[in-house]
Amino acid sequence: MTTQTYDRGTGKRKCAIAQVKLFSGGRGEIIVNGKPYQELFPRLEHRRLIEHPFVATDTVGKFNVEIKVTGGGLTGQAGAIRHGIARALVEANEQFKPLLRQEGLLTRDARIKERKKYGLKRARKAPQYTKR
Repeated sequence: MTTQTYDRGTGKRKCAIAQVKLFSGGRGEIIVNGKPYQELFPRLEHRRLIEHPFVATDTVGKFNVEIKVTGGGLTGQAGAIRHGIARALVEANEQFKPLLRQEGLLTRDARIKERKKYGLKRARKAPQYTKR
Protein backbone atom coordinates (compact mmCIF):
# COMPACT_ATOMS: atom_id res chain seq x y z
CA MET A 1 0.00 0.00 0.00
CA THR A 2 1.47 3.36 -1.05
CA THR A 3 0.63 6.51 0.83
CA GLN A 4 -0.07 9.36 -1.53
CA THR A 5 0.73 12.87 -0.33
CA TYR A 6 -1.92 15.53 -0.61
CA ASP A 7 -2.64 19.09 0.43
CA ARG A 8 -5.59 19.87 2.67
CA GLY A 9 -8.07 22.73 2.72
CA THR A 10 -11.27 23.36 4.66
CA GLY A 11 -13.93 25.55 3.12
CA LYS A 12 -17.10 26.96 4.64
CA ARG A 13 -20.16 28.72 3.24
CA LYS A 14 -23.53 29.23 4.99
CA CYS A 15 -24.01 25.94 6.90
CA ALA A 16 -21.88 23.79 4.57
CA ILE A 17 -18.39 22.54 5.44
CA ALA A 18 -16.08 20.98 2.84
CA GLN A 19 -12.92 19.02 3.60
CA VAL A 20 -10.74 19.02 0.48
CA LYS A 21 -7.79 16.74 -0.35
CA LEU A 22 -5.73 17.91 -3.33
CA PHE A 23 -3.58 15.22 -4.99
CA SER A 24 -0.93 16.57 -7.38
CA GLY A 25 -0.19 14.96 -10.74
CA GLY A 26 -3.73 13.86 -11.44
CA ARG A 27 -6.08 13.95 -14.40
CA GLY A 28 -8.41 16.59 -13.02
CA GLU A 29 -10.93 14.26 -11.38
CA ILE A 30 -13.13 15.91 -8.76
CA ILE A 31 -14.82 13.40 -6.45
CA VAL A 32 -17.42 14.71 -3.97
CA ASN A 33 -18.67 12.28 -1.28
CA GLY A 34 -17.51 9.32 -3.39
CA LYS A 35 -19.23 10.45 -6.62
CA PRO A 36 -18.10 12.60 -9.57
CA TYR A 37 -19.05 16.24 -8.95
CA GLN A 38 -21.12 16.38 -12.18
CA GLU A 39 -23.51 13.86 -10.60
CA LEU A 40 -24.07 15.86 -7.40
CA PHE A 41 -24.09 19.30 -9.04
CA PRO A 42 -26.23 19.21 -12.20
CA ARG A 43 -26.39 23.04 -12.50
CA LEU A 44 -23.66 24.70 -14.57
CA GLU A 45 -23.49 27.59 -12.07
CA HIS A 46 -22.37 25.24 -9.29
CA ARG A 47 -19.87 23.44 -11.52
CA ARG A 48 -18.28 26.76 -12.54
CA LEU A 49 -18.05 27.76 -8.86
CA ILE A 50 -16.18 24.54 -8.08
CA GLU A 51 -13.82 24.87 -11.08
CA HIS A 52 -13.13 28.60 -10.52
CA PRO A 53 -9.94 28.20 -8.38
CA PHE A 54 -8.36 25.94 -11.03
CA VAL A 55 -9.28 28.34 -13.86
CA ALA A 56 -7.90 31.33 -11.90
CA THR A 57 -4.56 29.59 -11.27
CA ASP A 58 -4.40 27.89 -14.70
CA THR A 59 -4.14 24.41 -13.12
CA VAL A 60 -7.14 22.73 -14.81
CA GLY A 61 -6.50 18.97 -15.03
CA LYS A 62 -3.31 19.02 -12.94
CA PHE A 63 -4.83 17.88 -9.62
CA ASN A 64 -7.16 15.13 -8.50
CA VAL A 65 -9.53 16.33 -5.79
CA GLU A 66 -11.30 14.29 -3.13
CA ILE A 67 -13.95 16.18 -1.17
CA LYS A 68 -16.13 15.37 1.82
CA VAL A 69 -18.93 17.94 2.17
CA THR A 70 -21.68 18.12 4.79
CA GLY A 71 -24.53 20.47 5.68
CA GLY A 72 -26.34 23.18 3.79
CA GLY A 73 -27.84 23.06 0.30
CA LEU A 74 -26.26 22.75 -3.12
CA THR A 75 -25.25 26.41 -3.45
CA GLY A 76 -23.70 26.48 0.03
CA GLN A 77 -21.86 23.23 -0.63
CA ALA A 78 -20.52 24.46 -3.98
CA GLY A 79 -19.28 27.66 -2.29
CA ALA A 80 -17.67 25.67 0.52
CA ILE A 81 -15.92 23.40 -2.00
CA ARG A 82 -14.62 26.44 -3.91
CA HIS A 83 -13.25 27.94 -0.69
CA GLY A 84 -11.64 24.63 0.32
CA ILE A 85 -10.01 24.07 -3.09
CA ALA A 86 -8.58 27.61 -3.03
CA ARG A 87 -7.09 27.05 0.43
CA ALA A 88 -5.62 23.70 -0.61
CA LEU A 89 -4.07 25.27 -3.74
CA VAL A 90 -2.34 27.87 -1.56
CA GLU A 91 -1.02 25.06 0.65
CA ALA A 92 0.26 23.27 -2.48
CA ASN A 93 1.91 26.37 -3.96
CA GLU A 94 2.30 29.65 -2.05
CA GLN A 95 2.64 31.57 -5.36
CA PHE A 96 -1.09 31.08 -6.02
CA LYS A 97 -2.03 33.19 -2.98
CA PRO A 98 -2.01 36.66 -4.65
CA LEU A 99 -3.98 35.33 -7.66
CA LEU A 100 -6.61 33.65 -5.52
CA ARG A 101 -6.79 36.63 -3.14
CA GLN A 102 -7.38 38.97 -6.12
CA GLU A 103 -10.22 36.74 -7.36
CA GLY A 104 -11.72 36.79 -3.84
CA LEU A 105 -11.51 33.02 -3.44
CA LEU A 106 -9.64 32.96 -0.11
CA THR A 107 -12.13 35.19 1.70
CA ARG A 108 -14.74 33.34 3.75
CA ASP A 109 -18.24 34.48 2.75
CA ALA A 110 -19.61 35.34 6.19
CA ARG A 111 -23.24 35.76 5.10
CA ILE A 112 -25.46 33.29 6.92
CA LYS A 113 -29.20 33.01 7.44
CA GLU A 114 -30.59 35.55 9.89
CA ARG A 115 -32.54 34.16 12.84
CA LYS A 116 -36.30 34.54 13.14
CA LYS A 117 -37.45 37.10 15.72
CA TYR A 118 -40.49 36.73 17.96
CA GLY A 119 -43.51 38.81 16.93
CA LEU A 120 -42.46 38.54 13.27
CA LYS A 121 -43.27 35.96 10.62
CA ARG A 122 -39.65 35.58 9.47
CA ALA A 123 -36.39 37.36 10.27
CA ARG A 124 -37.76 40.76 9.19
CA LYS A 125 -41.28 40.25 7.79
CA ALA A 126 -43.90 41.73 10.10
CA PRO A 127 -47.57 40.70 10.17
CA GLN A 128 -49.78 42.81 7.91
CA TYR A 129 -50.91 46.05 9.55
CA THR A 130 -54.69 46.69 9.61
CA LYS A 131 -55.99 50.13 10.52
CA ARG A 132 -59.65 49.12 11.15
